[in-house]
Amino acid sequence: MKIAVVSSNGVDMDLHLGKGYSLYIYDYEDEDLTFTEHREVDIDLEQKHQGSKVIKACEDCDVIIAAEFGFKSKIKANELDIKLIADEGTVDEVLKRYIDHVEFMKK
Repeated sequence: MKIAVVSSNGVDMDLHLGKGYSLYIYDYEDEDLTFTEHREVDIDLEQKHQGSKVIKACEDCDVIIAAEFGFKSKIKANELDIKLIADEGTVDEVLKRYIDHVEFMKK
């Protein structure tokens, strides 16, 4: 499973999906989480409603985790079979919570 985390610095969950100019991509397979790459998205921070740009940059991902996201972004992600998750805290905390949930649901 490929997980994109929307974060300005790779440490804090501090960006709304529509302002997600910085993405940290992780692979989760066989209970192993690995950071794979950092992606930048061309976002105009003065504009609203740019979630579709971020989602397009994550088309190869299964999950996108952001601090927040809007209704239109949720629809767009659903159309592409991408799960959108809103959470807050550090990137490590958010990833652990999500993975713990995935593992719990497998049981």
